[in-house]
Amino acid sequence: MAVPKKKTSKSRRNMRRSHDALTGSAYAECSNCGELHRPHHVCTSCGHYDGREVVEGAAA
Repeated sequence: MAVPKKKTSKSRRNMRRSHDALTGSAYAECSNCGELHRPHHVCTSCGHYDGREVVEGAAA
């Protein structure tokens, strides 16, 4: 019968188990058009970031 050679520490055990608690990615509302976009990313629908137009959007 297989027996572990060393005791698994609480830290290592909990780090292994933490991957089951992953959540989905977060989304924020664009201040310009109201569409959902990833935080700290340019809005894909209007091309705005941080209150100014950075890229020409698809609708613009």
